Amino acid sequence: MGGAVVDDSPTGVPAPDGGWGWAVLFGGFVITGFSYAFPKAVSVFFKELMKEFEIGYSDAAWISSILLAMLYGTGPLCSVCVNRFGCRPVMFVGGLFASLGMVAASFCRSIIEVYLTTGVITGLGLALNFQPSLIMLNRYFNKRRPLANGLVAAGSPVFLSALSPLGQLLQDHYGWRGGFLILGGLLLNCCVCAALMRPLEPPPKTGVEVAPRRPARRLLDFSVFRDRGFVIYALAASIMVLGLFVPPVFVVSYAKDMGTPDTQAAFLLTVLGFIDIFARPTAGLITGLQRVRPYSVYLFSFAMFFNAVADLGGSTATSYGGLVVFCIFFGISYGMVGALQFEVLMAIVGTQKFSSAIGLVLLLEAMAVLIGPPSGGKLLDATHVYQYVFILAGAEVLCASLVLLLGNFLYRKTGPAEAPASEVATAGEELKQTPADGPVDAREVECFLKGEPEKNGEAIANPETSV
Repeated sequence: MGGAVVDDSPTGVPAPDGGWGWAVLFGGFVITGFSYAFPKAVSVFFKELMKEFEIGYSDAAWISSILLAMLYGTGPLCSVCVNRFGCRPVMFVGGLFASLGMVAASFCRSIIEVYLTTGVITGLGLALNFQPSLIMLNRYFNKRRPLANGLVAAGSPVFLSALSPLGQLLQDHYGWRGGFLILGGLLLNCCVCAALMRPLEPPPKTGVEVAPRRPARRLLDFSVFRDRGFVIYALAASIMVLGLFVPPVFVVSYAKDMGTPDTQAAFLLTVLGFIDIFARPTAGLITGLQRVRPYSVYLFSFAMFFNAVADLGGSTATSYGGLVVFCIFFGISYGMVGALQFEVLMAIVGTQKFSSAIGLVLLLEAMAVLIGPPSGGKLLDATHVYQYVFILAGAEVLCASLVLLLGNFLYRKTGPAEAPASEVATAGEELKQTPADGPVDAREVECFLKGEPEKNGEAIANPETSV
């Protein structure tokens, strides 16, 4: 999650699957935690910002939206920087940007300045850290890559459980300005994580060897839009993002509006994050089962449906206890969505085009992120009723679930377009060739598990790949 990932690691360097890779994994864990928890945790400062600048909920919600939009929408820029300068320098500069944005925000005198500092500068810094950390993780892990990705993804709920009460504590003792200043110093740890991203070095050469030329690769391959399955997925994911991030942004203010003390209100995000910690690996474990994996698309659709039902149930909460129950069920469904969304995307487009597909999907989602929370804030400003905000979010996620479910059903019923006979013949000849003995790469294992060959990087349709 973070843009079009282009792996330009040295040719002939095997992934160690351990060793210093565990330090790289720890750095990715911290970076992922900051990147995804920060836009949600900053919502605890909304009440004070509204009083300070005399603004409405929709204006305050733009802070989280801009942060998420920068994280989602700057993927191609991150790829260009990594290809030009390498992962470690880009991450180090990103850590400085993330810290500088929060420190500068503590001196702001208008909400527009907060947008530019906290939203744009800090958001860009987090984006410059997130994508390179994924690239380095993929270079260091091959056979253990699913485990490594799962552990890194757990950083988001872990940090959400910690940053939300920490933000409330800092606000109570130092105000929102002091809290932003301290959080800016905390983000300097991204530079420490950058130092952990040690590049892999090629093995020493025993003789005169000619390094094989690396084939030219596109930064973004727009041919994925010719895949109907990808188009359906991208449409459903964009609709889902309209409502997915709205409840975490508003649930704290919802509790405060009920008269709940600030500390207890901030604890709701801790509950949500704690449940999410266990929901993500559990969902991934279940999806990996042999009988479940072919139906991962339907499981993803169910996860979105579950999330929508949780939102609609949260709209009926009239007490703090009701919001706690909502956070439990929302955390389960949110973890399921987080664990499944990119597994399903890889099944649709195949491994070769996944790097371009994820960048394009995140660009589309960035547009939806800019609309989601502010639209909820506009509705709240007009009605002053939090229930309507949760109903709107639930309706949007429910619509996304139906788009994915019905699109998958119709696509499987009509069937994908048949490939030209020449391509089929070429693919058949390649399958007849006996592979040479040698170590099996993780990509080959993925192709074997699918049970069908990939053609030009596009997976042949089956119950798993036919979204």
